[in-house]
Amino acid sequence: MILEMKVPSPGESITEVEIATWLVADGDYVEKDQIIAELDSDKATLELPAEKGGVIRLKAQEGDSVNVGQVVCLIDTSKQGQANNASKSESKEEIFSSKIEDLTSTSKSKILSPAAKKIMSEKNLNIGDVKGTGKDGRITKQDVVIAKPSMGSAGKEKRDEERTKLSLLRRKVAERLVSVKNDTAMLTTFNEVDMSAIFELRKKYKEKFKARHGVNLGFMSFFTLACVRALKEFPAVNSMIDGDEMITYNYCDISIAVSGPKGLMVPVIRHAEKLSFKEIEIQVKTLAERARDSKITVDEMTGGTFTISNGGVFGSMLSTPIINPPQSAILGMHNIVERPTAVDGKVVIRPIMYLALSYDHRIIDGKESVGFLVAIKEALENPAKILMGNKILKSLELN
Repeated sequence: MILEMKVPSPGESITEVEIATWLVADGDYVEKDQIIAELDSDKATLELPAEKGGVIRLKAQEGDSVNVGQVVCLIDTSKQGQANNASKSESKEEIFSSKIEDLTSTSKSKILSPAAKKIMSEKNLNIGDVKGTGKDGRITKQDVVIAKPSMGSAGKEKRDEERTKLSLLRRKVAERLVSVKNDTAMLTTFNEVDMSAIFELRKKYKEKFKARHGVNLGFMSFFTLACVRALKEFPAVNSMIDGDEMITYNYCDISIAVSGPKGLMVPVIRHAEKLSFKEIEIQVKTLAERARDSKITVDEMTGGTFTISNGGVFGSMLSTPIINPPQSAILGMHNIVERPTAVDGKVVIRPIMYLALSYDHRIIDGKESVGFLVAIKEALENPAKILMGNKILKSLELN
């Protein structure tokens, strides 16, 4: 029986994907549920599992754009257990045999996709030159494309360059970012927050919190709940433009910008206004892990009424974050640095974080943007009172 493998629908409104990487070669025997390809949509990278076991015949090439529902390979299920790998031409094996034998003997723990093997051989790369970002540390085609060989004699080394097609995801991100700059009246306002109170709370309760709930008491729960409070006070920030109308949401779906293997991803915490510190920290951890493992779904990144971006984890001191369309505002967090600060007429050293709010001036005016950021600052500098109602143990679910 010949089974047609078709491109599944990644999510609503997505009609086209791109073959990022074939993880098998034409004629290979594949097992049921084996991941045979990685597909790029305009929102995420998806894995394509084999629906049945059998010998595979590829009907599309890496880099091809294919429609949802299009046949991309055939699986001959009548050849159960009859791996066709051995029938491949010796010439193809000889191309990689000596190179890949050296590579795999160097590091047995690193797994290479077939496409990655080919490019490694062509670029004369060593296994140590490449960092794998795929599942279980697998080295993908893109990992090899961006890798550079170890430097030998700079004066004698041939200077090459490569031209690589941007992935569908990266092209879509670029298109959206340019659209934001062209189609919105984006401005950014700044403030700073003294993180001393949050530091003290975390120092006192983080061990108990982790022991009780199995997650760390991080900064994101404080910032998320501070944003929820500010969004209720300034509903224009929790709005977006639709033609000649403004849509204002009475709920807070907070998008969290997370760095994934193939770029920035923005999963959504639904109904953050109903969540506790514990529930937010659990969701942040789960979504971040799924994004980093390329397991995040399109549905988990769809929607969102407001975004929080934490460039501070990469060491950023100050930046102007770009709005995540069609939202109207985004909060940028930055690194925390001990700085001299005036308190009651005296200079003291405090942990300070700079905050940035980028917003669409078409529906959010200066008074609202500044007021919103001040509300964030007030909540973060007095979290016990403003975010916990002076009921710390109850808020952290430790009583």
